[in-house]
Amino acid sequence: MSKHYPTPDAYCSCCYCCYDSRRRSSNAAFPIFNTTQVTCLILVGMMGAGKTTVGRELAKRLNLRFADCDQELIARTGVSVPVIFDIEGEAGFRQRESRLLAELLAEPDIVIATGGGVVLSPANRALLAENGIVIYLNVPPDTLWERTRYDRNRPLLQVENPRERIAELHAQRDPLYRAVADIIINSEYGTCSSMANRIKKALADFTGSSSQCAH
Repeated sequence: MSKHYPTPDAYCSCCYCCYDSRRRSSNAAFPIFNTTQVTCLILVGMMGAGKTTVGRELAKRLNLRFADCDQELIARTGVSVPVIFDIEGEAGFRQRESRLLAELLAEPDIVIATGGGVVLSPANRALLAENGIVIYLNVPPDTLWERTRYDRNRPLLQVENPRERIAELHAQRDPLYRAVADIIINSEYGTCSSMANRIKKALADFTGSSSQCAH
């Protein structure tokens, strides 16, 4: 789905909202986020962007259930993500990820932290665009490298030059994140708490009323 992006200058320096009038025009197709009718909030972004930690804090503040796609897969299979990659390859992992995503998006009142590669599938991007408010945590490649350089649970980074690999993945995925995002948060700096506050403010702007994000 093609979306129009206002310039960052139109919003605060830490974030800006991306509106799609077709999605906002029908409450039946896309319920507005408020205290009585809460829809699903979906965090997308690169590995190391903070989707899990920020998502958990956001869910706590909004009294919503939190689900991390990778952790859900680990709980269901009983093995780590690297083991799934070793046994089934990336294609097998992506199939499991897509099935799980469809299940989680069917749940109301939930914050979902997706895997970094979830946007690679056109079917997944369609699901994201149609079933919730998508929030892209945008972090530059150099910062992502600093955050993930010692993490051995990142199968895609087990290569000769992981720093270069991060830059390649970011270049490939950043346009896809932006294509599905309703809200973009520049999250290179800040604590979990400050990130959650920025997202709440952006949600209030997106839905048109600050009271709609007050819990």
